[in-house]
Amino acid sequence: MRRAHALASTALMLISFCSHQAFAQQMKDLVGTWSVVSSENTLPDGKKVLPFGPNPVGVLTFDSDGRYSLQICIPDRPKFAGNRASGTPEENKAAVQGCNPHWGRYTVADGAIIFKIEHALYTNWEGTEQKRPFTISGDNLTYKVPEASTGGTATLVWTRAK
Repeated sequence: MRRAHALASTALMLISFCSHQAFAQQMKDLVGTWSVVSSENTLPDGKKVLPFGPNPVGVLTFDSDGRYSLQICIPDRPKFAGNRASGTPEENKAAVQGCNPHWGRYTVADGAIIFKIEHALYTNWEGTEQKRPFTISGDNLTYKVPEASTGGTATLVWTRAK
């Protein structure tokens, strides 16, 4: 009886360890290119908003050397009447509010992507590190942004590009 109990305890510990290892995401699991599926912000009052509309466009690339590049935009942003340097205040506002690119280095620790942002359209993020808890399920990557650049928190879903 004691031996059966010991074997059962050992088996449970092994299953628990293997299950934890199977779900512990690593940098290598992120490497590649991802296409945005959705971006939803939850504002402090609980209201949900789609800062890049219902069908955002974007790409997120992670390389095996720890570099990343992210671009996300509203798909139907208005065009500039002239060149970018002579944009009107309205054209510039639509361009800035319609996209959120940033890039730099990344690591993975404690179930989170840690973005070490070198440059960003939202310059307040430059030189910061941001920890974003994430999961990968099949070909989908989901992460949370604790302090979104437009306020509140954000949840982003990406799918592995084929």
